Amino acid sequence: MPAPAHFAERDPDRPAIIIAETGETMTFAQLDAAAVRLANALASRGLRHGDHVAYCMANSIDALVVAWGIHYAGCYYTPIGTSLTAAEVGYIVDDCGAKVVVADPATAPAVDGARALAPHVRHWWLAGSEQGDGFDRLEDVLADASPVPAADRAEGREMLYSSGTTGQPKGVKAPLPSTAFGVDEPAAKGMAALFRFDEHTVYLSPAPLYHAAPLRFCMGAHRFGGTVVVMKRFDAAGVLSAIGQHRATHAQFVPTMFIRMLALPDDVKAAADLSSLQIVLHAAAPCPIDVKHRMINWWGPIVHEYYGGTEANGTTFVFAHDWLAHPGTVGKPLSGAVHILDADGRELPAGEIGGVYFSGGNSFEYHGDSDKTAAAYVAGKSTMGDVGYLDADGFLFLTDRKANMIITGGVNVYPQEAENLLAGHPAVHDVAVFGVPNPDFGEEVKAVVQPCEMPSTPAEATALEAELIAFCQAHLAKVKCPRSVDFRDHLPRTDTGKLLKRLVRDDYWEGRASRII
Repeated sequence: MPAPAHFAERDPDRPAIIIAETGETMTFAQLDAAAVRLANALASRGLRHGDHVAYCMANSIDALVVAWGIHYAGCYYTPIGTSLTAAEVGYIVDDCGAKVVVADPATAPAVDGARALAPHVRHWWLAGSEQGDGFDRLEDVLADASPVPAADRAEGREMLYSSGTTGQPKGVKAPLPSTAFGVDEPAAKGMAALFRFDEHTVYLSPAPLYHAAPLRFCMGAHRFGGTVVVMKRFDAAGVLSAIGQHRATHAQFVPTMFIRMLALPDDVKAAADLSSLQIVLHAAAPCPIDVKHRMINWWGPIVHEYYGGTEANGTTFVFAHDWLAHPGTVGKPLSGAVHILDADGRELPAGEIGGVYFSGGNSFEYHGDSDKTAAAYVAGKSTMGDVGYLDADGFLFLTDRKANMIITGGVNVYPQEAENLLAGHPAVHDVAVFGVPNPDFGEEVKAVVQPCEMPSTPAEATALEAELIAFCQAHLAKVKCPRSVDFRDHLPRTDTGKLLKRLVRDDYWEGRASRII
């Protein structure tokens, strides 16, 4: 049986979900019972294996109940970002073909505003005890549903949407599990073995559950009897408190969270009880080498990294001790193989930069976009759009996203190098590096920096700009360094730490640059 059902029988009072900030708890028995009722509610409304349900919910117990209920129903489930506008919510709901949509009180206004864009939705449900015009209360839906598991159950699967960092979000659709209901797929078993997930696991999740890794890892922990401690929102000091209070054994972060925790006062860091931690994972965005060194020095050699994506077509992994021997690597493939291909699809030797492709992994498609799907495949190998190289030992290093490449005077420049370098400068809080128009070279390298302290005068801005450019040129070839630096008081990132570079870069390509914005 899948985890909630299995542990509902074996250890019904074991906590399945704990909300870190409030201590609110749901046991495995309660989670399984709610998931069964939700699955039956969907079936009674005509949803069948492979149909689609979307939900837009903040981190909560209800969000995981909804995910497991749809999973039990054998349907696809799409979580939607809670900060999206009504138009953005409507686009995803319509694109995925959802027949049921679930909201919570915080997201209800945006979800309600999406109705006109998704006329095919049959039912709109609202989690929590509040009433909402045009919504049926999820609480009532569950109360009216049968508590008896269906005899013909089949497992569902998430269908997640890309973050839209380089354009309109696209749904990433993988085939539904071919295994019988309750039988773990090989990938789930492999994850449990690698990360040592079992019924003693206490997994701390500080990131939004509508993103791929938080959702997959929380549900993965449940499959093997682990307790999931969910933070409503990331807070650097709150993470340290939650680890100590709940004796977390596992946790997952993104580099931005590391940077925020490292910035805490020394006495706060020294007082933290981290003795329960066994495995700390990070992914989702490039981690500056200096930041990771500092985290390993603080937390010990338990900070491991993986590289993958919503597409789930391949994953690499690196233990801390291997990373220390190969600083900057994202590891070796967990299964299948990594290939570095040139623009013509030819395999490149170690040390040469090209597109990163996987073979032997899962297949996927971009929902409703056959052209984008076709572009992701070359001779049976698939890519998520990243660029990198393999070293002589077979470790993968990422240099950037293909879409971020700058061509200046015919030279290809990958801005991640300069970004990682500038992120380690003591005056820099956040940074984006990208190409901007240049009449002679086509493009030139630009840096936009969120400083730790905003320059108060043009003279201070000019001095800081010169300092940062000189800092880059002392460590990188001049062609890779920014020719100019602008300053902003905020850079847009997703809740999982991905820089929305397009939103910054578009200003410059539309000719709206200024020194201090």
